[in-house]
Amino acid sequence: MPDRIYNAAGERIPRHIAIIMDGNGRWAKKRGLPRTAGHAAGSEVFRKIAYACRDLGVEYLTVYAFSTENWNRPSDEVTAIMKLLNKYLHESIETMARDHIRLRVMGDLSGLSSELQELVRETDEISAGYEGFQANVCINYGGRDEILRAARRYAEEYAAGDQSELNEARFASYLDSAGIPDPDLLIRPGGEQRISNFLLWQCAYAEFYFTDVLWPDFTVDELKKAIAVFSQRDRRFGKVKAN
Repeated sequence: MPDRIYNAAGERIPRHIAIIMDGNGRWAKKRGLPRTAGHAAGSEVFRKIAYACRDLGVEYLTVYAFSTENWNRPSDEVTAIMKLLNKYLHESIETMARDHIRLRVMGDLSGLSSELQELVRETDEISAGYEGFQANVCINYGGRDEILRAARRYAEEYAAGDQSELNEARFASYLDSAGIPDPDLLIRPGGEQRISNFLLWQCAYAEFYFTDVLWPDFTVDELKKAIAVFSQRDRRFGKVKAN
């Protein structure tokens, strides 16, 4: 798949960037603050990075906001994260059309409160009304869980009599990310070097960029560093480099 956009410096701009927003709790601990303060700071960084991606020519940004495993965290932390998500969705409903940012929530939405599910439906309706940059927020999401849910949906259709050939393209249509191109670049701040059950199917050929910068300290300049590194990668998708 060819890269589509170049910036003024001649660097390739990834069409789709995925980010694991890691380090909120450690950022707060270093400052003697509760972990919830780190999540609040991290949510503001997400907002800034989303606008920066849009302005740089990135078409899709997908972030890991809350995993299926995060329910095991302390209840006060989970409650605080859900309140932040609620706040962000309310704000998005007011600003999406103005700022030309579509929003899509990915994950097992059945595990969310009825209020959050209704907010997701509203953002879906607004997003359907125009084209432009799209931010995808993964909530109650796990890569393995997504693949299992997709397999179950296919199995239900097969049992109902739809026995069309199952190939990669068709299976991808059952995933939460249906209709979205796979990430070109996966960024993980926070110092860890693993993908933690994030977009397992979609990141088969993504370029990975790891940094020790904690997510609340992640700036637009850090984003540009990651893009600059991505621009130097030789993406062959299993092919041999041409002489």
